[in-house]
Parts: sequence; structure tokens; C-alpha cells
Amino acid sequence: MRTLLMALVAAGALAGSMVQVQAQDATKKCMGCHDMEKKKVGPSFKDSAAKYKGNKDAAGVVVAKMKEGKGHPKVAGSDDELKAAVGAALSAK
Repeated sequence: MRTLLMALVAAGALAGSMVQVQAQDATKKCMGCHDMEKKKVGPSFKDSAAKYKGNKDAAGVVVAKMKEGKGHPKVAGSDDELKAAVGAALSAK
């Protein structure tokens, strides 16, 4: 039983680290137009996070804008990749 529990903990840690790496890789692509602290071509992640603070649908709204090209240049990518990038950007403090 203990071995099974340890295997589940290890699998969860691995999955969590994979999601974190995916978010970091996706966010790197955004850094050409966005910065963590200051405005570049687009708003800073910090400003975007403040704008959407408390909005539970914020990630979905931003991903939709990115996919449709409305208010943001159209971005090609999987939903998971875009959600990871948006989640990382909106978690900026």
C-alpha cells in the first residue's frame, strides 16, 4: 500500500512539473510583445493580471481573443498550450 501511495505522489509531482514546464515554454513565445513588468507592444503581464483580477472566466476570455484574433493577434497553438501561457501571465504579481 505504501509503495502505491509513493508511486501516486511521484506521478502527481511529475505531472505538475510537466504543466509548469509547458506554461514556461508557452509564455516564452509571448515575451516578444509582452513583458512581466512593463508595456511593450502589448500590455505587461502584471497589468493584464490586475485587469482580470477576480474574473473567473479571464483565462477563457483571453484564450478566445488569441484564437479569434480579436484584440490580440491571432495565435496558433493547442488549447492546453494557450491556457498554460495565459494562466502564467494572469498569475503575475
